[in-house]
Amino acid sequence: MLRRSSVACIALAVGSVALAVPARADDKPSGGVDSCGFYVCLEAEAPGSSGSSDSGKTEQTGSGSGSSSGSAGKQSRWTCTYAPTDPQPPAGSLDWEGHEPGDGMVYTQVCSFDDSPNTVTRQVWAADPPEAQPPVDPAELARQAVEKMKLDGPEIASPRAAGTYAVGVPMWLWLDQSPTTYGPNSASASAGGITVTATARVSRVDWRMGDGQAVTCTSPGTPYTAARGKGMSPDCGHLYKRSSKNEAGGAYHVTATSTWTVDWQVAGGAAQSGQLTETRSTELDVVIGQVKVLN
Repeated sequence: MLRRSSVACIALAVGSVALAVPARADDKPSGGVDSCGFYVCLEAEAPGSSGSSDSGKTEQTGSGSGSSSGSAGKQSRWTCTYAPTDPQPPAGSLDWEGHEPGDGMVYTQVCSFDDSPNTVTRQVWAADPPEAQPPVDPAELARQAVEKMKLDGPEIASPRAAGTYAVGVPMWLWLDQSPTTYGPNSASASAGGITVTATARVSRVDWRMGDGQAVTCTSPGTPYTAARGKGMSPDCGHLYKRSSKNEAGGAYHVTATSTWTVDWQVAGGAAQSGQLTETRSTELDVVIGQVKVLN
């Protein structure tokens, strides 16, 4: 539920978020849920409050589902840019807010709210040039998009902790695949009027087998079938040469670490793109027995 500010604000709606823009560029914040920021403000009313609203009830969704209710109003993140309006408005224009041309300047203000791709544009007067905000780093937006994906470690299908394995018998390594454990997985993040879309895929999986050996696989592995007999996996496998009876707990501790390659791009045709990597791991214990030959 939104409330009117103690300073003059123009109520607007951006996406699913109701917001208020101060009527003057030099409105200063006074703290609390009834305050406006320097150039824009968002006001939230605590649950159970009986104040009236022109915009009605709104919900805000972040990286998880749920509404924006809470025990206190939460100030949201804004990013604004400013440029001198060209040409400047004529004398007598309301954009001068009672000032004469040459007394300060009228600026075009463009603001975006958190991850919303929508923007608010208006004309504001200021005696001095507004303080420049740091430019938005697309790579940082890409990292925010990755957080939304909730990437997880490999979902190991083989080996299994409850499986039966023996020395000298090829072990086939493979993974079950899903968007959060192998990809592809995509998400977007926005700020300062730009939107970055990132797509993550697992590019390799490094297996540490617990016997001092490591295996690197560039595929999820091939599932074993009985028709394969005792052959080695064509793309991802391992052969234990000694049993695990002398290991801690009588088992080898196996760790599978996936490397996610994340390609990101600024939406809207801008020639900005990049790549980053993330890693996630899954661990399990595997018992390797010794085959006994009976005479």
